[in-house]
Amino acid sequence: MRNPVRHAAVSSTSRALLCVGVSVAALLAAPASAQTAPAAVTDDSEIIVTASRPIAESEAAALKVQRNSDNLVAVAAADSVGRLPDQNIAQAAGRLPGVAIERDQGQARYISLRGAPNYWTTLSFDGINVVSPEGRDARYDSVPSALASLIVVSKAVTPDMPGETISGNVNIVTRSPFDYTGFRLTAKLGGGTSEYGGRASYEGSLVLSNTYETGIGNIGVLVSGSYYERNMITDNFEIDWESVSQDQRPGANERLWARETENKLYRITRRNLSLSSRIEWQPDTDNRVYFQSLYTKFQDNELRDNYIFDLDDRQGDLSNASTACATAVNTRPLTTGYADVCIGNTPFTGTVYGVDINQRATLRTFKQSVFTNTLAGDHKFGDGWGLKWAANYTESIDDRSVVLETRYESPPTRNLRPTVGYDFTDPFRQRISIFSTVQNAGPTSFQAGPAVTAIDSFTKPLTQARSLNAVDVTSAWTGKAELSRQTALFGGEGIVRLGFQYDTRTKESNESELVLNNAQVTGLGVPTDYASASLDVPFRGKLPLAYTFRYFSEAFSRNLLARAISGGFGYTPIPANFYNVREEVFAGYLMANSKFDWGSIVGGVRAEHVKNSGRANGTIAGVTRPISASSSSTLFFPSLHANIDVADDKKLRIGFTSGAARADYDQLRPNVTVNDTNGTISGGNPSVKPERAYGVDAYLEWYVQPQGYFMLGAFYKRVEDVLYNQRRTFGSNALDVGGTDRSGYIFTGITNGGGGRVFGLEAAAQLQLEPYTEKLGLPDWMGGFGISANVTLNDSQVTKPVVLTAAGAVSVPVRNVRLPGTSDVVYNLGAYYEKYGLSIRLQYQKRTTWLDGIADDLTDAGDVYWDADDELDFSARYEILKGVEVFFDATNLLDKPGRRYSDPANLLRATGVTSTGSLSDKRRTIEFEKFGRRYSGGVRVTF
Repeated sequence: MRNPVRHAAVSSTSRALLCVGVSVAALLAAPASAQTAPAAVTDDSEIIVTASRPIAESEAAALKVQRNSDNLVAVAAADSVGRLPDQNIAQAAGRLPGVAIERDQGQARYISLRGAPNYWTTLSFDGINVVSPEGRDARYDSVPSALASLIVVSKAVTPDMPGETISGNVNIVTRSPFDYTGFRLTAKLGGGTSEYGGRASYEGSLVLSNTYETGIGNIGVLVSGSYYERNMITDNFEIDWESVSQDQRPGANERLWARETENKLYRITRRNLSLSSRIEWQPDTDNRVYFQSLYTKFQDNELRDNYIFDLDDRQGDLSNASTACATAVNTRPLTTGYADVCIGNTPFTGTVYGVDINQRATLRTFKQSVFTNTLAGDHKFGDGWGLKWAANYTESIDDRSVVLETRYESPPTRNLRPTVGYDFTDPFRQRISIFSTVQNAGPTSFQAGPAVTAIDSFTKPLTQARSLNAVDVTSAWTGKAELSRQTALFGGEGIVRLGFQYDTRTKESNESELVLNNAQVTGLGVPTDYASASLDVPFRGKLPLAYTFRYFSEAFSRNLLARAISGGFGYTPIPANFYNVREEVFAGYLMANSKFDWGSIVGGVRAEHVKNSGRANGTIAGVTRPISASSSSTLFFPSLHANIDVADDKKLRIGFTSGAARADYDQLRPNVTVNDTNGTISGGNPSVKPERAYGVDAYLEWYVQPQGYFMLGAFYKRVEDVLYNQRRTFGSNALDVGGTDRSGYIFTGITNGGGGRVFGLEAAAQLQLEPYTEKLGLPDWMGGFGISANVTLNDSQVTKPVVLTAAGAVSVPVRNVRLPGTSDVVYNLGAYYEKYGLSIRLQYQKRTTWLDGIADDLTDAGDVYWDADDELDFSARYEILKGVEVFFDATNLLDKPGRRYSDPANLLRATGVTSTGSLSDKRRTIEFEKFGRRYSGGVRVTF
């Protein structure tokens, strides 16, 4: 029987390829003599320029769209070749004011607008909202910048946008064949290398476009494709901190120890693929119909060697004494010495004796794809009437499968395990040393033996081989229509718009696994010693390691899986992880835009009726059974924006917006796990309310003539019913199966908490020297210089509800925390020079520390933060012939690490624990990664 989820993924690719193939055929069907100039386009869509100043002219085109917009937007425009200077949409948008990006493995992934959580920002293609494969928090690394003609970041929400747009919308305006005159071909081919491991990267793109004059109007056809491959080595160390509860001696509440430390040593190949096609028909200047199909896929092939030193192994041996002890160094302790100040150990330095090595050799192929198809039209008729309509189907697939993970673990015998010395005093280094373990008799004690360099010399038999099939599929249908009428409004020229939209989204998650133990692997005729499963290849990264190791063999892992399947082992479903969540949104909006001599007003209201239903499996009283749930709500979202022309070149924008962020699909699933012994319930929450936000903006924009831009603005948002993972009393009899009252159990899951606010300031500037060289008496060559800069200052605070223990007592009271994803400062600095066919750009981006996760109680090591992040990129290109240019890019020139850390200070203050200075710093590194500099070059052609 075929796997329907796998079939869906294959079908998406096939449909995209078929669509592109049909479009290519149409593109080449007519001779070049059939070309004609396209129909006229409006000022807002006129973005393509033809001169030789691509940076300056693309900035000018973006400012033109921005200035003419009826709401607050920031715009990035493709240059005259129809490209953006960055590999994916997140990286390109990250240069705009108020935009902060989050990276993974050094690659831009998520977008946060003006300090808000990333799931407050929605993603759309040509105005059609697209559900990311992950869910609400849209990923942008799966969207190549090659698809975009414009990136329009709307920060002021209007009624025609979905209500779940709180902080803003990122709209990818794709290319139209009528962006060009007649036939157009653009192509790019390049390659490069990375500093770590010297691994190669490849990129290429192709755009073909043509327009035709026919007896029924103008027809345009455009097809495009892009491919990007990046091979890389990543340096990594991680430390998992915990509060040790066994030790009640003085200072125990402040003693947070490293439960384990590990290295995740990656060999990665990342690929981005995009295919698109668009057929557009313009029978006359008042009518336009198009069909567009887009397919994007992000694939992450990961080989991860993971070495975990289990420092809290045998934590139960710790003393429960409450009396103080001497802290002299003892090199022959009776226990491992973990979290034991009595042998001289501290949370940051010490030695643990005879602890476990947990080794993982993981081969996974992570894939995310979006296949979206839109049929749309735009019509003008009668006396000022207009109609816009669109129908869309989108399929998003999140394939989280693991091809195979083999696990090797130390045996229980202590003298076969390592003794590990650790030094975590430098948050940017993981200093460990490894020794053999000596076990002394009468009484049993332990001490460090000789130093060990080759970690694979320790006994580590294979304990498990596991393969996981985990695929989430989201199917979404959208239908929308808007009727408009030009009319006089409040004494000015205006337009009234009445719109309707229907969305239905269904997300289904299925997981199954194949698990083998040591004996089963042996029975397949496969050796279980690690030497047979590894390569004699040295470490390719630059992280100073305390040991040598052997990379695992991909061929061995694939061979083991193939033998298991041919040997009769199959995948077993994981019922507890299944869910099917369906969301229906019925929306309508009424809005009006009135233009006056002094500016314009845009306002209206959107109404949304949302119906949620879900199916999942829950485990109650030890029995797994199906559970279903449903809920519905109706919300209204008013907004009002005033655009005041202070002068011919100055515009003041004042606005009020509202929105509601709904919980993600996996958080709405009705699956639960009930533990009657502990009196606890965990799982999804189908009845959770969306978090509401109401905001005001005030921005002054100055469009310097002939070309330049300054902006200064302020924003404020009030937040209600903030979504948190929380412990609380369940408060419902819905799970009272078998006569047991479970309403008083403690529920752990997504729920609504308190409220709060976020406010801040923005400033931006763009300026070119060209218009001023003559006035200033400067030589002509200096006109090629230009600068761009922007900065966003944020301040946020929301209340975190109480955390309850299983007995119902308050463990952590209400406390104030920052909004996740909020950096206090985000800024971009850019400088460029372009003249005489040469374009050079240097771009610097910086964001300060931001909150990543909030601790629930004192068993956690505190709230988790991402440390400050900055990146410097360089690009250059030179036109060697008309339509032919060479380019060179250098990225991540500073080679700064990505680092997460734990800070318990806020948590301890809330519980009344007096913290020391060492608890409020950034020393407790959780994750540290470096990726190295990357260089690439190639050629672009345009005809």
